[in-house]
Amino acid sequence: MDLFTIILIAVGLAMDCFAVSIAQGLCTDVQDVKQMPHILLMACLFGVFQGAMPLIGYSAGMLCSDFFSRFAPWIALALLAFIGGKMIIESLRHKEVERTHANWGWLFLVMMAVATSIDALATGVIFIPVPERLWLGVSVIAFVSFFFSILGCVIGSVFGKRFKLNVELIGGIILVGIGLKICLEGIL
Repeated sequence: MDLFTIILIAVGLAMDCFAVSIAQGLCTDVQDVKQMPHILLMACLFGVFQGAMPLIGYSAGMLCSDFFSRFAPWIALALLAFIGGKMIIESLRHKEVERTHANWGWLFLVMMAVATSIDALATGVIFIPVPERLWLGVSVIAFVSFFFSILGCVIGSVFGKRFKLNVELIGGIILVGIGLKICLEGIL
């Protein structure tokens, strides 16, 4: 698994964080300096959880390493296609974001970080055939999620009314594409 593939996986996984951050940004004035600690806390939590979940998934997958090493390409395809497909289906439903005040409570942010990182848990098994890439993958996933969380909040705040981005659809397509790529590389 090369760095480009890891970056694409990280971008696909970060789309949930990005979508939630846009929603938070719709209710936030990012030009208000008092909001910056909240935005940074949210981005840090999203990055930490997105980075930690593949470690947990990898560890759980190692318990059954013989099975996973033979079927890892198919498992990766199934997991990423499921996660990506779910994101695509959810993106096609029309959701209206209410314009209220952003919720910056600890419990809410931790719950959002867990919810947006569940798919990263399953992604950990794709590193079983390439354990030397695990820490690079975890670091890239965490950083990209952190970055996209800040970017999403800014986009939601500044451009939220002008543009309607279907980030879940984009993330879902990326994840399905990565699953197909991993599967094809494992078969050929």
